[in-house]
Amino acid sequence: MSNTSGKIILAGGSGFIGQALTAAFLSAGYSVVVLSRQPGSVSGNRMLVQWDGRTSGTWEQALNGASALINLSGRSVNCPHTAKNLLEIRDSRTGSVQALASAMARASKPPQVWIQASAIGFYGDTGDRLNSETSPPGADSLASVCQDWEGAFNAVQLSATRRVILRLGFVLGRNGGALPILMRMTRCFLGGAAGSGRQYVSWIHLADVVGAFAQAVQQPAFSGTYNVVAPEPVTNRDFMRVLRQVLHRPWSPPAPALAVRWGARLMGSEGSLALVSQRCSAQKLLDAGFSFQFPRLDMALGNLCRSI
Repeated sequence: MSNTSGKIILAGGSGFIGQALTAAFLSAGYSVVVLSRQPGSVSGNRMLVQWDGRTSGTWEQALNGASALINLSGRSVNCPHTAKNLLEIRDSRTGSVQALASAMARASKPPQVWIQASAIGFYGDTGDRLNSETSPPGADSLASVCQDWEGAFNAVQLSATRRVILRLGFVLGRNGGALPILMRMTRCFLGGAAGSGRQYVSWIHLADVVGAFAQAVQQPAFSGTYNVVAPEPVTNRDFMRVLRQVLHRPWSPPAPALAVRWGARLMGSEGSLALVSQRCSAQKLLDAGFSFQFPRLDMALGNLCRSI
């Protein structure tokens, strides 16, 4: 990220992706305002402003004169996908978009760009089909959530603000997401494939996620929808094989799909997250001039596993 100055509004920035973005933008010379459910505070060029993700309030004042608004808000999908939880996941996403849109419409000088997070769950379970940004949406529950999420964003009328949707893949990081759990399981000799292992994993290193958001902020030509995934998606079987190699563990037997579903439920998660297949293309991101720090899985896991 090039050094510059300006103000970044980061809605829902308390998670591990938001924390990484905050650190990177602060290092590049920006001031960062994090909209969060936590009480407000100030630390150097980082300001924490309380909001509930739904209603108007004094937080709206922070939008004026900002270089960019980044919205990561939404309840985690790492929970059992009951009807109640899915409704909360959907409402937390669409509600935050609508609240921000209303605030942007009232701002005297709104942010120059609004970057909206989404997910490759938009495509549903697609087997070995390669999904570009123009591929059709899926029909499962998370695909429906993503469609409503992006639909709320696309309905916003803001002629003076550039808009970007970043569909995030399976983000690999040291301090959050699923990788630390997979590492613990693999170290305990439970690092086999999930189900058939043939399902595709469109992964990306957290550093490259940060880089994609930075490019979306700093390059005026960057607009529209992008898959934020590494150039080489792999099957779940190959993902776990590389992870075992990096951690110096032997082959492990696969876990049957039913065991994956039951195990995930016991851990308060959702087994289908490990069983759906999403093979997504990074070509549009590459065509925009993006340069990956970690284009290969062995590079990414080698870097991260040395740090955990």
